[in-house]
Amino acid sequence: MKIGLTGGIACGKSTVAAMLKQRGAMLVDADQVAREVVLPGEPALSEVTAVFGQAVINPDGSLNRAKLGEIVFADKDKLRQLEGILHPAIRKRMWTIIDAAEQDNPGRLIAADIPLLYETGQQHLYDGILVVYIPRELQLKRLLQRNPDLAEEQARQRIDAQMDIGQKKELADWVIDNSGTLDQTEQQVNALWTEWGLR
Repeated sequence: MKIGLTGGIACGKSTVAAMLKQRGAMLVDADQVAREVVLPGEPALSEVTAVFGQAVINPDGSLNRAKLGEIVFADKDKLRQLEGILHPAIRKRMWTIIDAAEQDNPGRLIAADIPLLYETGQQHLYDGILVVYIPRELQLKRLLQRNPDLAEEQARQRIDAQMDIGQKKELADWVIDNSGTLDQTEQQVNALWTEWGLR
């Protein structure tokens, strides 16, 4: 079974991903793949440089993520331009990994961890979607705790750049509410694992 795993920034998706992995799921992490497709020598990095200029490239030829983040989080059109370059490259590489994993072990749960799953219209590619949810105000609080040098306004911009977490919750096939304790989250993951008939 292939599930899409998503949520909002600072909702605890990585925590749930780790719990699924501990139980034997194969995890395909879009953020990890996103880092790989912009390594020096990758076609996507050349495209990013062509659109955003040398200012977003470090002296060693690697991507200056902080600089690029400043540009795209302040301008929705530029963010869309960047996504137009990165999303197809990320999706292509993820499906290469997923297809190989399915052939190797057909009965294993494959969880594709994709922060912008709904935003990029990928929900129909999976057998079901699991959303990790916390209320918006808690999302802001956790994001500021996680990134202490982020101003509140910048944190709100990052949350607003994604689809509202409440909307994602409504669209989900399964929801893990991560606003409580780790134990409570773990119990929900266990219940899902049983519901999915996995051992």
